[in-house]
Amino acid sequence: MSANELRRDYLIDRWVVIATQRKRRPTDFVKKQEPAKSGSCPFCPGNEDKTPPAFLVYLPSGKGKIKKAKDSDGVRHKGWLVRGFNNLFPAFAAPLKEGKKAKSSEFLAEAVGAHEVVVESPRHDEHPGVASLSQLELVVEAYLERLKVLSAASYVKYVSIFRNHGFEAGASLSHAHSQIIATPFVPRLVREEMNASRTYWKQHRKCALCDILERERKSQRFVWENDSFCVFAPWASVNPLEFWILPRKHQTSPLEMRREQKKDFAVALRVCLGGLRALLDDPPYNYGLHIAPDGANGFSEFYHWHVEVYPKLAVWAGFEKSTGVYINTVTPEDAAASLKEAAEKEEKLLLEKSK
Repeated sequence: MSANELRRDYLIDRWVVIATQRKRRPTDFVKKQEPAKSGSCPFCPGNEDKTPPAFLVYLPSGKGKIKKAKDSDGVRHKGWLVRGFNNLFPAFAAPLKEGKKAKSSEFLAEAVGAHEVVVESPRHDEHPGVASLSQLELVVEAYLERLKVLSAASYVKYVSIFRNHGFEAGASLSHAHSQIIATPFVPRLVREEMNASRTYWKQHRKCALCDILERERKSQRFVWENDSFCVFAPWASVNPLEFWILPRKHQTSPLEMRREQKKDFAVALRVCLGGLRALLDDPPYNYGLHIAPDGANGFSEFYHWHVEVYPKLAVWAGFEKSTGVYINTVTPEDAAASLKEAAEKEEKLLLEKSK
């Protein structure tokens, strides 16, 4: 049996133990799914009054076109495809008065910002692993619209777009939805990535992730790609079966995507999350978009936005929590091989459906 490996993250100063002596196969993580709990879902059609009024509603308007609207004057739109509204229990909220000075000190600040929900479909179980491509394209549009709006707020320094799938991954409601949190600071992890990317640029006059992407396309960690996006298991994966989705052309923010790239992004989400679902019988996972903050002057040359997908397959215990060093029992190479096969099967099924 080969020795365990210590691998350092591409960018940040983080080490991961690839525990080959405790090696597990991806299929070892398949669990028997618990039956869904019955009850009224506040995100399902007909229950619009159980959520705050929507500031973003996508409605069909005939001939395949989409109309954008918002709830107002006590009116809640019906027949919607996507809804966006404030989280009923927000972690961050807009200041009561835009110009009011927030209380702060070295160790204290008000949690101003935003905490929003994007309900991805009127169908309860239409999550990205099974959704139609047209529906996923609408979800991507909703992400981009809210990113643009929230980034413009004077009290917002960063916008985090993320998804929790499954109870074990933190989803308190099973209806397909994402969340968006805007914060008055740049989170530590993103800040470390930005600083490391800047250092790499100064040394090599290249984007670090552009270089990494080209290397990984030829490596055993490659999973899948289309014209606009490439997917691979990162060298120092923290989570078993973790994978990243990167735009193949350098972009600092998803707001730079053009129409065809948005479609390709929807396809990448559908194929890879669908493959993960088929491989592990719909496991819990989280994903998050890593984006340079709006107005991050000078970062456009060297920060590369991307999506990181973290299947929730392991429990972080005392060692991980007390040291920040993680133990991964599935090598990224094994993870990529299984994900690649699953993604290719999923892509084939999609092509057959489109005929």
